[in-house]
Amino acid sequence: MKKGQKLWTREELVLAINLYWKLEFGKMHKGNPDIIKLASLINRTSSAVGRKLGNFGSFDLSLHERGIGGLPHTSKLDEIIWNEFFENFEELSFESEKLRAGFENKSIEELNDIDLLELPKDGLVRDQLVKARVNQNFFRKAILASYKSTCCITGINHPSLLVAGHIIPWSVDEKNRMNPRNGLCLNSLHDKAFELGLIGIDPEYRVVVSPKILETMNLETFKTYFQRHENQKITLPNRYLPDPRFLEDHLKNRFIC
Repeated sequence: MKKGQKLWTREELVLAINLYWKLEFGKMHKGNPDIIKLASLINRTSSAVGRKLGNFGSFDLSLHERGIGGLPHTSKLDEIIWNEFFENFEELSFESEKLRAGFENKSIEELNDIDLLELPKDGLVRDQLVKARVNQNFFRKAILASYKSTCCITGINHPSLLVAGHIIPWSVDEKNRMNPRNGLCLNSLHDKAFELGLIGIDPEYRVVVSPKILETMNLETFKTYFQRHENQKITLPNRYLPDPRFLEDHLKNRFIC
């Protein structure tokens, strides 16, 4: 460590890795407003925060698979925090959001734009709902960042029209709820079609369309919104490819033949 530099604390690293998952890898630079904001919160320079996000990239296997390496000179604590987060997304993502809320002097509900009127006033059910919504919000940000806020089937890139969908549903596989390889960025129409089993994606990342969709849809609409994409490869994310095992599971258990 250079003279005058201070060691990163666990809290600072948890906040940094929280941001790492929400940013596109190519936007992890000192001029990014989100990096500047975090730097201000933890009293560090934006250059230091940008470098730390680059350090985390050294542990990111999804980048290594693409021949991209993160920045060197990582610390043992960097690796510990990375492994803690990666091995337990559900708990660590929520912990990191609570920590961020504290640094911003906000409630976790306010930080995540959760409508308090939709929640019970207190109790275990309320706590469970808050955690679920916070984690769903975190998952959405992570998936949209991986896909550059672009539908992987159609190329639609308006965030308000996009859904961070699960390949294996949230309610079915608790272990992989927050796994980024269990996510797809889709527009609302194709996300619903995927959820209903009217379309699928095979392990080679090609779109599969169910013939059943034509039973309740006119031919012109079918051609416009579905047939044109059949057998086409999806646009792959810049990190965390959809797990072929999850795609196979969807085709086996939810796709309508």
